[in-house]
Amino acid sequence: MTQNMRKSGATQQGSLSAKVTRLLAQYEEDASLRFGYHTLRGYLQHVRGFIEWLVARGIELASVRTSDLLAHQAELAQARKKDGKPYSVGHQQKSVSALKSFFRFLVKRSFMLQDPAASLEMPKGDARLPRVILTKDEMAKLLESVKGRSPRELRDRAILETLYATGIRAGELVALTPGDVDTAERTLRVVLGKGRKGRMVPLTHAACRAIDAYLANGRAPLLRHPSDPWLFVSDWGVQCRDSTLNVMIQDHARRAGLKKRVTCHTFRHSIATHLLKGRADIRHIQVLLGHRSLQSTERYTRVEIGDLREVVRRAHPRGR
Repeated sequence: MTQNMRKSGATQQGSLSAKVTRLLAQYEEDASLRFGYHTLRGYLQHVRGFIEWLVARGIELASVRTSDLLAHQAELAQARKKDGKPYSVGHQQKSVSALKSFFRFLVKRSFMLQDPAASLEMPKGDARLPRVILTKDEMAKLLESVKGRSPRELRDRAILETLYATGIRAGELVALTPGDVDTAERTLRVVLGKGRKGRMVPLTHAACRAIDAYLANGRAPLLRHPSDPWLFVSDWGVQCRDSTLNVMIQDHARRAGLKKRVTCHTFRHSIATHLLKGRADIRHIQVLLGHRSLQSTERYTRVEIGDLREVVRRAHPRGR
């Protein structure tokens, strides 16, 4: 490969951009069948960032080599955000995952003969601990704070109980339909899981009672269009959004007197930690949360070690 072939002049940049734009649109369409909304959005952001990196260096997409990807990876590891802090290992890992996915697509579409990203390895580093975890008492206080019988309160209680019972992601919750819930069998079918992999998860008695109450007296009054399939609908009668859920949850957390910033993901972190403390098998927790890798679930064991360390510090004669 000659240097001239790797350099794209100013006269070629427009055509390259048009070609890349079409490829990105095709990749987005293809990836949307395999990834959830948040993963897809993140992947596209990383891929676009890499393409901008190529353009700035005059490298054509079709001539990308593994060495280019390694150079980009090295620069990302050294880069700093606006606040001067480095990007997390998780951010770097997502960049590698996105580029691997993108170049597999390019090879599949015969845009490239060989995959330059095939040999890339994931950056190593400790998984971050969850930022916010509610104790069992805090969770009970939050759940019990929603006691009203209005359609909105019935919906909110059902959402909170479902999140705590299953630990499903916000995107998975807003995609639920009434047909995905079987309160008689106490099961919930998660269809649009991360990576588009469905799974069945159990429901608690409390969650079943809350869902039944919402379906009986809450959902119909809130629905704008009776034919809409969504289980949980917003105050405007349409499908809930992740951001709307987080605003609602934080509002109830404040009313319950909690000082922590509680989001949908807080329930996910909390149920994993509570189950682990209750001696649940970590592989069962992995299945419940829909983690593809056990490594994603194992970070909650580090929370347990942190609790144990605090106990030793307080109780051990030489702990201080």
